[in-house]
Amino acid sequence: MSKSAGNFFTLRDLMLKGYKPSTIRYLLASVPYRNQLNFTFEGLKSAATSVDRLRNFRLRLNTGKFADGSTEEMTKLAHETSDRMRAAMEDDLNTAQAQAAIFDMVRAANAAFDSGQIKSEDVKPLLGVLSQFDELFAVLNDDDLAKMKAVIEWAKTVGREKEISPELLEIVGAGQLTDADIEKKIAEMENARKGRNFKVSDAIRAELIGAGILIENTKDGVRWRRK
Repeated sequence: MSKSAGNFFTLRDLMLKGYKPSTIRYLLASVPYRNQLNFTFEGLKSAATSVDRLRNFRLRLNTGKFADGSTEEMTKLAHETSDRMRAAMEDDLNTAQAQAAIFDMVRAANAAFDSGQIKSEDVKPLLGVLSQFDELFAVLNDDDLAKMKAVIEWAKTVGREKEISPELLEIVGAGQLTDADIEKKIAEMENARKGRNFKVSDAIRAELIGAGILIENTKDGVRWRRK
């Protein structure tokens, strides 16, 4: 391996291309430590998608509106997933099996979401399993911004400005808006839409998207997340 041959990348190289540290961390942990990781950019993109799915699922749990009560199926699903992850880590740190377990849970729980089968008391155990997963992999909290800003400053210092990708600039740009700023703009967008002022509503949506904010309309209202 050598950098001149194009088959060697540092963490900074990957971040300059617009990949988040949490994505890189997820990918590196996806293969048990005794196995060799076959690094590809497709694999890195897949890791980014996986992290986004987990964050979106947690967001769905935290912002959804649920009927009172609990379901035996979700309680069982949370317990079984927790047991599977624990067994995987006790099996010589089999991180791949731990990740497989959490995504089996996400798929089953999302299907229950879509059919209205998740109740208010199901949320806590499902969030608990996500927290257990994050104690191992540390990817659910989007704390990448400071690291990515630091890489931009480093690149400018060492004369590698040309390697700063549009993707990296977009992610850092999304971080310029605070959560309160975004919530305020979304409220303005929704008020404009309800007032049938679609020109203003569309303009605010375009502004948020241009700032790297992804917006999703759901039956429970508008959800958003940063790229």
